[in-house]
This record gives sequence, structure tokens and C-alpha cells, in this order.
Amino acid sequence: MENIHPFVQIRRELHQIPELGYQEFKTQAYLLRYLETLPQERFEIKKWKTGLFVKVHGTSPKRMIGYRTDIDGLPIEEQTGLPFKSQHEGRMHACGHDFHMSIALGVLTHIVHHPVQEDILFIFQPAEEGPGGAEPMLKSDIMKEWKPELIFALHIAPEYPVGTIAIREGLLFANTSELFIDLKGKGGHAAYPHQTRDMVVAASYLVTQLQSIISRNIDPLDSAVITVGKITGGTVQNIIAETARLEGTIRTLSPEAMQKVKQRIEAIIKGISTSFECEAVIDYGAMYHQVYNHAEPTRDFIQYLEKKEGVNVFICKEAMTGEDFGYMLKEIPGFMFWLGVASPYGLHHSMLNPDEKAIEFAINVVSEYISQI
Repeated sequence: MENIHPFVQIRRELHQIPELGYQEFKTQAYLLRYLETLPQERFEIKKWKTGLFVKVHGTSPKRMIGYRTDIDGLPIEEQTGLPFKSQHEGRMHACGHDFHMSIALGVLTHIVHHPVQEDILFIFQPAEEGPGGAEPMLKSDIMKEWKPELIFALHIAPEYPVGTIAIREGLLFANTSELFIDLKGKGGHAAYPHQTRDMVVAASYLVTQLQSIISRNIDPLDSAVITVGKITGGTVQNIIAETARLEGTIRTLSPEAMQKVKQRIEAIIKGISTSFECEAVIDYGAMYHQVYNHAEPTRDFIQYLEKKEGVNVFICKEAMTGEDFGYMLKEIPGFMFWLGVASPYGLHHSMLNPDEKAIEFAINVVSEYISQI
């Protein structure tokens, strides 16, 4: 019979119940049930929407250290074939938040049973994938009362082997924004195009024009990405489409580039509206601030890692991924790091299958780091 590490088992159970942002009711209940098994006098719990704040009392605290994990899943149909695959149709922990939670519970359990000097605040944050839980959680009355002086978090990285931690000072993750564009023209019979305003054609022109923003409006020494991941329009093959919708994302390495990209999108859409005689509405949806690692705590963490046996420290480049933990780092000194999990399939892929050996490794690294702060 397979001898499964207890927090690997927890990961597998959480993996089966992925829920979308602010719908993490089963997940919150699972976390609370687990916390009930620990000595209650050692910590306090405060609920926030579908998330949790858990404050573990220090022995003689002079400050509070924050550790954040995200808890939501993605609207993806899982294709891993694992025996513990998602039980929720069209939902999957395809970004590793099941890993993040099990690691956080492992660290919390260690700190409860091996008290440290400082108060440790564990933040179980909903809605990281959207619409964004970090910023409103940061602004909550609970966080105003329990505001850490230092905060950190991790994110799994499929491209690195287990035992690797990738990190850098400064910019780690990009500024991100969702992008939704709705076009409305005039539908009609496919045989009479001159009597219509075809939004499939308008959408096609718009997609190609959006790509010119990166090549002709952004400094080549800066970086930005516009991706249109989904287009919908029309009803059947012989009716000209009256409406079309584009859904995508914007990623930039600087706030200034984000502002420039949006200015150009709006200018191009005005041109599309005029040339195709249609209405166009833009919605930027969720916008995430860049993840910027503060120099001093990041250096301290790197120095700790370099002294720890069995850890491969890699100073990585910045990435175009987005993470709303950036809002917390905007207000509180700290850092985020990549945790190697050696999966052949990447983040947000229906076959993402991280190596579970990374869970025990991460619990050990994070627990020891907190203990020596």
C-alpha cells in the first residue's frame, strides 16, 4: 500500500474540489475542518468572504510575518486521468493552488507545534484567478488590524525541477489586465452584405491592428503582450454577424507601458467604429499590479537558501505571468518565489501534473525560514 505524505493526501483531496473565485465554499469548509484538528489555543481564525485569516501566536512577538496562499481553481476541464482528478465538471486546479494550500497548511501545522517568536499570519486568499481577492483582502478591516510587517508567498513553476527555488530582486511578474471588446453592427442575409455591418470582418481587422501596438508603439527595450484568446460572433453560416466579442489579456513590464497600450487600443477601436460604422465597448476587467520583490527581504531569503542543503537557488528573469499578490507587495515589504515542480505541462494546462515531492520540500524550506526570521 502506498505510503502517502499527509500533506500530499491533503493536496489530492483539495485537488478534487476546485472552485472559482468567491465560490470556494467547499474549500473554505475543508480548510476549517483541518484547522479544527490543531491545538485551538495556539491561533485565531477570522473568515473573510470565502477566504481565511489565521493568526498563529508567537512566544514573544515584536512584529507579524505574513504568508499568503491562493485557494481558487480555473474553468478548465481536467484531462490528467489521475485517480484523484477534479470532481467538479469544467473546473480544475490548473495553476497549482491545491499545492499552495497544502504547503501553507503544512507550514502552519509546523509553526503551531513548534512555536516561533513572532506572530505569523496565514492568509488563505480567494479569487486570485479573478476577479482578484488580494486587493480587497488587503483593504479589509481584518488586515488593518492584523497587518504584517513582512509578507511572502510562492507559486509553483512547472519548468523547474523539484528542489529548485527561482527568485529575483525587483520585478518578478508583469502588470496584467483583462481585455473584453464588444462590437455591434447590423446583421442580415449573407447574400446582401451591402445592407449590413459585418462584425466578424470588423473583429478580424481589429485583431490584426491590435498586434501593431506591440511592434510600433512600445519601446523595443520594454516588453508588452496583447493576446486575444477568444472571439465569438454570428449565429449560422449564412447570416452576417451583427455582434462580435473579443476576449484577451494585456501584459506589460512597466505601468507606463500598460497605460500606453490601453491608449492605443482605445484609439484603434475608435477607428474601427468609424470605418465599420459600428458600436464598440471596452471592458478591462480585472487588473493586477506587478509583483515587485523588495530588495532587502529578498536578499535575506536568498542568503538563507544558499546556506540550506538540498536547495538549488536560481536567479530568474522576470515573467509575463500575472499575480494579484502584487497588490500586497505594493503595501507591505516582501517577496514571491517560484517553486520547482517538474511538470511536462505548464500552468493553466488541462494536463498540469506537478511532482508531489515538492510539497514536503516547500514545507521544510518555508517552515525553517520562518523559524529563523
